[in-house]
Amino acid sequence: MRTSFDFSPFARSTVGFDRMLRLLDSVAGADEAPSYPPYNIARTGEDQYEIAVAVAGFSEDELEVKVHDGQLTIKSSPEQAEGQEINYLHRGIARRAFELRFSLADYIEVSGAHVENGMLHIELIRNVPEAKKPRTIAIGKSESKKALPGKQAA
Repeated sequence: MRTSFDFSPFARSTVGFDRMLRLLDSVAGADEAPSYPPYNIARTGEDQYEIAVAVAGFSEDELEVKVHDGQLTIKSSPEQAEGQEINYLHRGIARRAFELRFSLADYIEVSGAHVENGMLHIELIRNVPEAKKPRTIAIGKSESKKALPGKQAA
């Protein structure tokens, strides 16, 4: 049994969290994750990730990888040979169209993609700007002691 959540009260009292609320709403409303094609998501380093999608039977020209507004989309458009109809006795390798969508966190960028051994590998990296990284502030000694307001120096 699945209960639905209403995130509208949060939207009325917050500013700038609309993307996160849309993400929560889409996750709460999703019944199942897509099962075709199978894929893996792996952390390959401290700030590196990889999505590997099984694309056996697809050529690179039949695959499309796009990033727009924090959303990674992987689509296929299988082409059928003109005038050639194949009568399969058993068809175990699916070549149907698919579309996978992944929401990317802030500062996650796609650094590359390639097909190898029937797998589409998409490399991701977290590229946090220097201004957003934590920094240590040195604590130094004051050269002169200043009197606090309302107090007289002794």
